[in-house]
Amino acid sequence: MTTSDFSDTAVRDRLRKKVLWRLSPFLGLMYLVNYLDRTNLAFVSPAGMKTDLGLSAAAFGFASGIFFLGYLVLEVPSNLALHRFGARRWLARILVSWGVVASLIAFVPNAESLYVLRLLLGMAEAGFAPGVLLYLTYWFTKRDRARAMALFLVAIPLTSVVGAPIAGALIQYGAAILPGMSGWRFMILMTGLPAVILGVICWFYLTDRPEGATWLTGREKQLLVADLRAEEGDGEKSHRVRDALLQPRVWLLGLTYFGILYGLYATGFFLPTIIAGFKETYGVEYSTLEVGLLTAIPYGVAAVGMIFWARHSDVKGEVVRHFAIPATVGGIGIVAAMYAGSPFLAMAGVTIGATGILCSMPPFWGMPTRLLTGAAAAGGIALVNTLGNASGFVGPFLTGWLSDLTGSQRSGMWIVLVLLFVSAAVSVLVFRGAFDEQVEREPVG
Repeated sequence: MTTSDFSDTAVRDRLRKKVLWRLSPFLGLMYLVNYLDRTNLAFVSPAGMKTDLGLSAAAFGFASGIFFLGYLVLEVPSNLALHRFGARRWLARILVSWGVVASLIAFVPNAESLYVLRLLLGMAEAGFAPGVLLYLTYWFTKRDRARAMALFLVAIPLTSVVGAPIAGALIQYGAAILPGMSGWRFMILMTGLPAVILGVICWFYLTDRPEGATWLTGREKQLLVADLRAEEGDGEKSHRVRDALLQPRVWLLGLTYFGILYGLYATGFFLPTIIAGFKETYGVEYSTLEVGLLTAIPYGVAAVGMIFWARHSDVKGEVVRHFAIPATVGGIGIVAAMYAGSPFLAMAGVTIGATGILCSMPPFWGMPTRLLTGAAAAGGIALVNTLGNASGFVGPFLTGWLSDLTGSQRSGMWIVLVLLFVSAAVSVLVFRGAFDEQVEREPVG
């Protein structure tokens, strides 16, 4: 190895860290606000919203899930627009529009208005998560993507670690801060406005591609661009979006992701309600703020687990087993929690379940980003995310309906277990061999 090779290796090591810490914290903050705005109904449901608007468990599930109908319709077109117009402009547009709609939900007078605004919120947010995942492929090679994606996706558990206590405090003290507005309405308003602020910052902070990054040196740009282009294969195929949308493996990846997100949303939307139900099940009662703090515990453990598990996946250079193992463990933990004999054991089961589900997500996204490049990645990643997020409508609605029907959360959590097992099985039986082979071949797109 020459002196120049040693020098380039040192530059690359510094460069990976520089790009990681320049982009991932800000993108993660954006996703934290995004995930809080789409799931804040989970916090306000047991805090007066269901009573004020006259929502049954099934109606609450419908209000939670209708968000995803608008989201799914515009997901692929939005991601293609981001690829064409640039992440900086398009993500800024998404943030500002969803922030405005999210804030308006604070003023809904009835269930019907809530349904309409939740549908519009989904349309406004469409393309954000897959857009950022696509954006990360512009900056990180395969060896670094799981870790970069983990620092973005860790915003999901941090929404509960940081967001749940804040949400609980806003609900509990909101009426005193803004007289005439109930605590749950104040909380929704205060969590919608940050998206507008971040949208303005995004316009100035992000850089579309490494070539235009003024915060990189000339040598850093040269090395990063060369490494990324070396992985793209034949650039002449990068426009074939249709190939990605019609490829069976892309659809199977979407169905696999459906199982993971079903578990995530079914658990996340109803976890505060489950904890509030400890009074009836175990004879213990918690305030709204205490429910928020308890909700944060499983996700705090999951946030740490995601980072270490993604790092392990990067070190091993393997994604399929790193997806299947935590997905399976997560399903077992969620169901075990429903049969626990004490609040402590129930929280332990929920913690294992949430950690398993969330640890599976960064390795999962290592699969489609190995399979797809260029514009095909824009369409394919959006399609995978669209199919997966269909569970965002089905999961909360079906879980709520089963809760109304049976008077228990157990039946809904058994469905979570089955779908997580199916996702893990498909990844091992179908994708392990396919991706081992695909890594050696030229990616589609």
